[in-house]
Amino acid sequence: MTILAVVLFLNAAFNVLTWPNFFRRVVKDPRARDANGKATTFLTVHLYIFIAAMVMATLSLVAGVAALAGGFD
Repeated sequence: MTILAVVLFLNAAFNVLTWPNFFRRVVKDPRARDANGKATTFLTVHLYIFIAAMVMATLSLVAGVAALAGGFD
């Protein structure tokens, strides 16, 4: 179970370290807003991807802790 926990923690760390920087770049991208300043589909889709990545990071963290605590036995 320790190897499973390590893989889950690495996944959580990757998502938390990678996706916020990516999303900041998306928000600054000219394609993120139209001429009126309204969010475009480009921004909306990437927002959903970012949210999904953060949910997966949270679930990986919780599952990693459960694996260490013996919750999968």
